[in-house]
Amino acid sequence: MDDPTEQSQWRGLQQLQARMDAEIARIYTERQIKGLKPTYVMELLRLQAKGPMTITELAESVGRTHSALSQKVSAMRTAGLVRTVPGTDARSKKVTLTAKSKAIVELLAAEWRATEAAITELEAEIPYPMTQVVRDVEEALARKSFHDRIAEKLQGFEGDPSPKR
Repeated sequence: MDDPTEQSQWRGLQQLQARMDAEIARIYTERQIKGLKPTYVMELLRLQAKGPMTITELAESVGRTHSALSQKVSAMRTAGLVRTVPGTDARSKKVTLTAKSKAIVELLAAEWRATEAAITELEAEIPYPMTQVVRDVEEALARKSFHDRIAEKLQGFEGDPSPKR
């Protein structure tokens, strides 16, 4: 069998996103902010703006699953950026900013705005803006989900381990 990963329609997009995130991370490194990743910023800014939230509330607020946010909160806690405190009942915990993250949230807000301005500038230089690409893909997926598109391509695949009807 040949390696299907040798060809990828998405690799370029994934690599572009990784390069852009690495450039943002350089900003943090230049300012000697340890443990901060670009993927943490939305949650940190949301906590600054809205105050402590449960993982469920924070996940809903940023459009992520509870499971994904729970893992991210754990990583941010390890980095010293958030802590969890008991919630209103014994089962819930509130996520709150630490002194370390409170000291950098103004920079993070400025970086967020600067990043948005840089994207606007970049989009003015290209013939088809990235934000338009995202809207167009979302509209196409609203007509037919990505799952359905993939499942359709797998119909009749002999090696499919899923139960037959």
